[in-house]
Parts: sequence; C-alpha cells; structure tokens
Amino acid sequence: MTSMMKTALRLGVLGAIAASTSTAALAQSCDWTPDRAVTYIVPWGAGGGTDANSRMLATMLEQKWGVPFNVVNRTGGNGVTGHSAIANADPDGYTVGAVTVEINTMHWVGLTDLNYSNITPIGLIDIVPASVLVSKDSPFETIGDVLDHARENPGDLTASGTSLGGIWHLALAGMLNAEGMDPESIRWIPSQGAAPALQELIAGGVDMATPALSEGKALVDSGEVRALAYMHDTPMAALPDVPVTAEALESGWTLAAYITISGPEGMPEEISCAYQQAVEEITQTQEWAEFKESRGAEVVFTGGDDLVAYMQAQDEALGATIEAVGLAD
Repeated sequence: MTSMMKTALRLGVLGAIAASTSTAALAQSCDWTPDRAVTYIVPWGAGGGTDANSRMLATMLEQKWGVPFNVVNRTGGNGVTGHSAIANADPDGYTVGAVTVEINTMHWVGLTDLNYSNITPIGLIDIVPASVLVSKDSPFETIGDVLDHARENPGDLTASGTSLGGIWHLALAGMLNAEGMDPESIRWIPSQGAAPALQELIAGGVDMATPALSEGKALVDSGEVRALAYMHDTPMAALPDVPVTAEALESGWTLAAYITISGPEGMPEEISCAYQQAVEEITQTQEWAEFKESRGAEVVFTGGDDLVAYMQAQDEALGATIEAVGLAD
C-alpha cells in the first residue's frame, strides 16, 4: 500500500469517526447568552454548502437566543480573508464563523500562518465527501473515462471547485496521484467556492467540478449535471446510484471536507460552552434533520476535546497529502 493510499484511508477513517461521534451534553451550566447582534462570518461564497449550513444554523441560533445572527460572506485570499476575520475578532461571543477544513490546508501551501490552534472550535456540523461532477452534455460516462482521457491527453481537461490548494483541489490532485498520474494532468481553475464552480461547469467553462456531492445534489436531481463518482466508501443515501471511489478506483481513494462553527482564539470557556450546548441541541431537532436530509447529508455533531483532536489529526493527514502532490510551500 502506498503512502498516499494510507493517507486516503486515514482521512476516510477520521471522517467516519467524526461522523459517528456525538458529544454528550456538557455537565456544567453555561449561562452566557448574547444580548445584541452576532456576526457570523462565512469564508466562502453565497450558495455553497458552507454558506447553506451556516445560514441555517445562524437562523436557528437567532430563534433560540432572540438576537440577530448576521451572516457575512468574507471571501478572498483562498479562504484566508474569512478565516482570519474569525480568528482575529474579539473573543466576546459576538463574532463566530464557519471554520472549514481549509484551516488544515492553507498554512501547508504557504497562504498564511493561520491554523486550527488560532481559533476556538465549538462544534462540527457537517462532513462532506467530495465528488466528480460533469455537465449533462459531457462525453464522459464514468470516472474511468475521465482518467483514461487525462492519461492520454494530460492538461486537456479542466476542473474547479475551490481555491488552489483548497480541499476540492486536493480531492482531485490526490485522486490523480493515488492513481499513479501526474496531479496536474487535469488543470485546476480556482474559484471562490462550490457555487461559482458549478455555475462555470454548467456554462461550459470547465470540464468537471469536484465539490461535495451534497453541494451538487440539486443540480444532479434536476439533470443539469451528472455525478460520476462519490469520494467515499459508502454511497450517499440520497443518491445511491453514484459509484463510490473506494470501489471504483484501484487506489480506493476517498476524501471528505468538514464545516464547523468556531470562535476567535481565546474565547472564554463560559461562552464557547454556551455555544456548544446550543448548537448540539439544534442538531438534535427535527428541523435540522429535515434540512440535512434535503441536502442528502447526515446529521453529525462533534464538540469539545473530540473536535480539537479531530482537527489536529486532519491537519497532519492533509499535510501529508499536500506534500505528496507537490503543493507544500
């Protein structure tokens, strides 16, 4: 087994652990509640999976606590702008945000010194395996067709989904590397997130996109795009006919991203505890379950020390992937 395959499997195992972990309600009483508007920063563009999950959670926190939760999309810098805004805010509870898996990738590719130790993790609310999506008019019928074409015509195909070195880029480059191909045999076109990448795919600007399958589900359902692969070891319940890469590829490559709600570094325990309790309660509601089902995603929650340990392990595993595909700074 190659080191890349071991990394891929490790990522899959970590995702499974986090997906099955539910933190028990905290024993201590967390009495803090916000008494004025809260800013909820999203480092990625409107319309993508991070934005959708964050806006739903912000709405439900607003309903719970009775104060506005204003979602602000702070895009730019390949995720650095928004993540920095979260990390550097006053840790008084009035700025939180969607820290995503890119907190484990940006520093490896030299974009920033920021990493998971510079934020206060509150709760993991989403784990999303990548996919391979093509337009409805694409000549490719399977992931094997794509790889065969890329082997014979390196550099001919283009793909998008996020920034250079972002998680959906790593999904593609890592898959190519795991299959014994040049990670650049399919050219990456950077975007500010899944939503603009999918718009570019539909418009014919790129040949494929590799976002979370949940992010492309509505377009798959409508017939605008076709899903050739799901980078996971089990099918998505909402799209059970999409082949999983663990079976379709010789390497067994899999990769998943995650979304958290987190606060700035140094957030007092009383405040982070109050947020964690509130978010865990929300993720146990029928309303949240129905929202996740509409996106073809499972309900997950991990908080506290388990989340910190998960983010640390992801940092190490993704760093190994970044180095293996030649993107490390």
